[in-house]
This record gives sequence, structure tokens and C-alpha cells, in this order.
Amino acid sequence: MTNRTTTRPESKRNSISNAKAVAHAKSLAPDLSARIGSTPRTKFRGNPDLFGRLVEDHDLHRALLAMIEETEGSSTDRQKLFEELVKEVKSHAAAEDQALWSTVLRDPVTMEDARHAIAEHKEIEDMLADLAARDMTSSAWLRRFAGLKEEYLHHIREEEQEQFVAAEKHLRLTDVRYMLRVFNRRKKEEKATATIEAKISLKD
Repeated sequence: MTNRTTTRPESKRNSISNAKAVAHAKSLAPDLSARIGSTPRTKFRGNPDLFGRLVEDHDLHRALLAMIEETEGSSTDRQKLFEELVKEVKSHAAAEDQALWSTVLRDPVTMEDARHAIAEHKEIEDMLADLAARDMTSSAWLRRFAGLKEEYLHHIREEEQEQFVAAEKHLRLTDVRYMLRVFNRRKKEEKATATIEAKISLKD
């Protein structure tokens, strides 16, 4: 069981994490306003461990989603931001599944949380592939993108406020430190080779 303390006040940690996410997203489309909006309360944001690292990625994904909404048609900004979102989310999910959920899955107490998270990762990947196969200039694309955003924000909020909390209670500090190294290594590898699959898989 982990028992960690933090030295920075929560508001300070939140602002630092959000600033990093916005800066990364902004670097992709400097002419667009970059924002995250309100973020769910979580004790992990800004923590120097696996769960803090996962939330850091989540905040970047929130910023990318918000910025894509500000784009139009098949603009260069929309294409660039969507490509980054796909590669980020896919590499993050693959690394999270290996580093965290593969271990949590072996504990009967937390098995269902792991199965739920892994299943949602697959659903979100299918939604991204479906979007990639459709015309970015259409109103239908925006409607489907809004559905993806809603689904993904629900998924990461559930992880941060429920599933990570439950998992942490059954992990040792040494486990979490090792998982962080696994996550960082796997994500780097996955993102370097990530491709954008375009496949219409959802009904109109």
C-alpha cells in the first residue's frame, strides 16, 4: 500500500500541471488559444509518481480536445492537433495497460476496474479510427468528435477519481515507482511508431 506526501499545495501542483499541458498543445498550433478548462479534482495531479504522470497526460489530452474544437474544416491546425491526439491517446493507453492494468488485473479485488479501463481504451481507439476515416470538413465529423470528447473526458475522470484511487490502495510504493519507469519507456516506444488507423466502424 502506498503512502505518499506532497510538498506543494494542491492548487500550485494543479497550475503547474495545467501549464505544462497547455504549453505542449500550444506548441503544435501557436496561433490558436490553448486552454484546458475546468479539470476534475484529483489528489494525483502534479505528483511525481505513476498516477501523477498519467494525469499529466490526461491534462494534455484535455488541452488537445479543447483546441481541436477551435479549428475549422480540414485546416492544418485541425489535422496536426488531431494527429497528435491520436498518437498521444494510443501510446498512453498501451503504456498504461502494460504498466498499471496488467498488474491490477491479477488482483481479484481490482480486477473489474482493470477490465473496465482496458475495454474503454479499445472503444476510444475505435472512435478515433472512425473519425480519421471521415471528412473533417463535415458537420457529422464535428458531431462525432463531440461524442469522442464526451466519452474520453468521462473515461479519464473515472480513472482519476475512482480507478486510480482503488488501484493505489493495493500497490506498494516500490511497485508504483517501477510502473512509472515501465510507463515512460513503453509510451516513448509506442508514440515513435504510432500510426493513424482510418476505419469506419460506427453507424451513422
